[in-house]
Amino acid sequence: MKAIIGLGNPGDRYAANRHNLGFMAADRLADRWKAPKWGHRHQAQVTSISLPEGQILLAKPQTYMNNSGTAVRKILDSYGIAPQDLLIIYDDLDLEIGQLRLRRTGTAGGHRGVSSVISCLETQDFHRLRLGIGKPPPGVTVVDYVLSDFSNQQWETINKVIASACEAAAVWVKDGIDDAMARFNGMHLKEG
Repeated sequence: MKAIIGLGNPGDRYAANRHNLGFMAADRLADRWKAPKWGHRHQAQVTSISLPEGQILLAKPQTYMNNSGTAVRKILDSYGIAPQDLLIIYDDLDLEIGQLRLRRTGTAGGHRGVSSVISCLETQDFHRLRLGIGKPPPGVTVVDYVLSDFSNQQWETINKVIASACEAAAVWVKDGIDDAMARFNGMHLKEG
């Protein structure tokens, strides 16, 4: 079994926030794979799908972004999933809107949700799919920026990014992280 976990914050208030790109991608994957209805287990919304490549667990932690690792640890322990069979999808300030990048391992890069996952799993050795949200404009704090919604003109690009993220996740499931990185790293879907 493999797990794909999108990071975000629960509740309608945060649903369209930049910080919820991971949740958006998980929802789109569930639709793509016609997954059963989300259920609540292990402090997360979870569903699973049987694909030709094996069983895939999709999850959205409900512990809020900064405590994502608590739910991720419970999920992996409960299902016996190794960190190397985990793909975390999340927003990234260091990538422009329209960019996505896969990584095999690495630091949190300042992302508190990923930092929580690293801390709770006691390893950096899990795969990541980073979706660019760009830097906040001058005078706007990082917190205010990530907890704000995309502009109307950005949504066209964001929808393409989410679609590409789903393609990248599907390649990760079928062919592994190396093939997914080769195909999707360097992709830049331009705004407008």
